[in-house]
Amino acid sequence: MNGAESLIRTALAAGIEVCFANPGTTEMPLVAALDAVGGMRAVLGLFEGVCTGAADGYARMADEPALTLTHLGPGFANGIANLHNARRARSPVVNVIGDQATWHLSADAPLTSDIASLARPVSAWVREVKSAQALARDTAEAVAAAGRAPGRVATLIVPSDCQWNPADGPAVPLRVDEPAQVPDSAVGKSAELLRKHGAKAVLFMGAQAIRARGLMAAGRIAARTGCALICETFPARIERGGSMPAVAKLPYFPEQALELLGKFDAVVLAGALAPVAFFGYPNMSSLLIPAGRAVETLAAPEQNAASALEALADQIGAPRAGSVSPPAKRPPCPEGKLDATTIGAAIAALMPENCIVMDEAATTGLPFFGASGGAPAHTYMALTGGAIGQGLPCATGAAVACPDRKVIAFQADGSGMYTLQALWTQAREHLNVTTLICNNRRYRILQVELARAGITEPGRKARSLTSLADPEIEWAKLAAGMGVPAARVDSAGALVTQLQRALAEPGPNLIEMLI
Repeated sequence: MNGAESLIRTALAAGIEVCFANPGTTEMPLVAALDAVGGMRAVLGLFEGVCTGAADGYARMADEPALTLTHLGPGFANGIANLHNARRARSPVVNVIGDQATWHLSADAPLTSDIASLARPVSAWVREVKSAQALARDTAEAVAAAGRAPGRVATLIVPSDCQWNPADGPAVPLRVDEPAQVPDSAVGKSAELLRKHGAKAVLFMGAQAIRARGLMAAGRIAARTGCALICETFPARIERGGSMPAVAKLPYFPEQALELLGKFDAVVLAGALAPVAFFGYPNMSSLLIPAGRAVETLAAPEQNAASALEALADQIGAPRAGSVSPPAKRPPCPEGKLDATTIGAAIAALMPENCIVMDEAATTGLPFFGASGGAPAHTYMALTGGAIGQGLPCATGAAVACPDRKVIAFQADGSGMYTLQALWTQAREHLNVTTLICNNRRYRILQVELARAGITEPGRKARSLTSLADPEIEWAKLAAGMGVPAARVDSAGALVTQLQRALAEPGPNLIEMLI
C-alpha cells in the first residue's frame, strides 16, 4: 500500500464518503487511489471554488465532512473564498492539497508556493505531511480536527512522494468529543433574565440552536415567556415551515438591526455570538445590540445549544409542547409583474415538503424568508461569510448529501457568475437542483450601498462598475451549454408554470427570471 491509498482508506474508515476534486499532477497518486480502494464517491468540479463550496453544502446537510482535493497553492487559492464561507458556517471540511515532492521543493519550480500560509486564515488545523508512513495518522487527525464541534476546516498538505511511497496501512479513526454541555449557571442566569423581561427579551440563535431540536425547545420558551425568536442574518442552516416556530432573521443593514434589537431590554445568546455589522459605517456602532441591554450567553456555538435550550425550557416551566403563534399561511401563486415580492411568493407557494433552499439571491431574495414561513417543512441555508459565489456550489453539495430531497438554488446573477461551473457538475452528477437566477443585470446591493454613502447620482464609472447590462448575460444559454435544461421568464405567471415543471422533473433545471 502506498501513502495515497492509506489516506483514502483512513478517510473511509472515519466516515468520509465523498471527495470534491479538481486535481493536478501532484495529486495523481491520490486520483489512482480512489479507484484502487473504491468506496468513495469522486465528484469533479471545474473550478476549485466549486469544490470547496460543495464541500460546505455537503457538510451542512450531512453533518459529516467531505474531502476536497486541489492542486498545489494556486489551485487551493482558487477555493479559499468558499472556505472562508465554510469557516463562518462552522462546516466540517477536510482539504487535501498536493504539493511538490519533498526533495523538489528546494528547486522552486513555477507552481511552488507557501501553501501553509494560504491555508491558515481559513483553517482551524493545518499540517504538512512529512512522510508516507505518517500520512494515515495525519489524515485521521485531520478528520478528527474537522469534526470538533461545531465544525471546522482542516487542511492537509501532502507532498507527491508521500503519496507514492510505501506506507504501513490505514490509521484507526480518532474519537471526536461531543459538544460541551452548558453549565447549570448559564441556564439559571438565562432563565432569570427571561423571567424578568418576558416579552421584552429576545432569544438570538445560531448553530445547533436553529436545528429542529433546538427550535422546538425555543418555541416552548417563547410560548412560556413571550420572548421573541431571532436568528443570525445569514444562518448556515435553519429548519423552517411545518411545525417549526416562527423565527425572524436579524436585518442585514445595521440601522434596521439596531432598531429591531432596540425594542428589547434583554438578549439571550443561544448558539450565536453577539451580532456585529457587516461593515463599519461612519457614526455607526459595530455592535448591533444597543447599549444598556442586559445580555446573557446561554450557549456558545461550540457548545450543545439544543440541550441547553431544553434545560432552559424545563427550568422556566415551559409546557412540553407549545407554539409561539398559529402557523403562517402559505401564500397563493402570484400573478402579474415579476419582482422580488412575486418571486418570493412563487417559491413559497410551490416549494415541496422537505426541500432545501440555498439563498444567495441578495436584494431580490429579501421577501422570500417572510413569505416561506407557512411553507411545508424545509431547510434554509444562506451566504454565511459574505464571499459571493457560494450559492451554486453549496446547493450542489447539499444535493450530493441528500439525493432524495429537492434543492432550490435561489441565486443572484452577479454572484452566480463567480461559480457558474457548478451547473456542469449538477448535470454530470444528475443532481436534483432547481436554480432560480434573479437576472436584474446589475450588482444591486452595490447600488444600494452607493446611495447609503450619499452618492445619489453616481457618475459614469460608478454606474459602469455596478451594471451587468452591457453585454447582457443570457443565463438560459449558459445553462444549456453546461448541460442543464433552462427556461427564461418575465412574468409571475410564467415563473409559476416553469417552476411547477422544474420541481416535478428529476435532475437539474434552471429558470432565468428577468426582473
